[in-house]
Amino acid sequence: MADTTGTTADGARRAERLELRVPTSPTQLPAVRAMAGDLAMRMDFDLDAVEDLRLAVDEACATLATVAADDAPLTVVFEATRSGLHIEAWVPTVGTVDVPRDGFGWAVLATLVDVVDAGASTQAKVPAGDGSESPVATISIDKHLPRVPFGGLAGPGADLTVVP
Repeated sequence: MADTTGTTADGARRAERLELRVPTSPTQLPAVRAMAGDLAMRMDFDLDAVEDLRLAVDEACATLATVAADDAPLTVVFEATRSGLHIEAWVPTVGTVDVPRDGFGWAVLATLVDVVDAGASTQAKVPAGDGSESPVATISIDKHLPRVPFGGLAGPGADLTVVP
């Protein structure tokens, strides 16, 4: 489901939101990785950042699949804003389960994106949840777009600086 309802009350552009729900089966997780890559390309991330996002989303989904309740779907919410891409992924769990953050996969994930966080929550607190107090495990990711200084492209031979 996409939410592209125009502008907010103060006239700012509303973030575009896409929700994707797939089985936690290893054969279905590449669809989430592909969606992340497609959105990043459409947002004009460079090729390295697109690949970083694909790998990060793949690692986040694989991590959540290990803690998901049996036959529970993976829900991923993508929000494209002017500053970058925010991704919130979650799975229902049996009881309160914390997301593992001590392995090599987590270290790789943390180096590929600008901000990553994980933890236990409820369906009432996650985007696209059903509003209940059922437990879920979440991972959220932020990848920022590079900023171009005021003045933009000054012309041929100009020194273009990208500020991280």
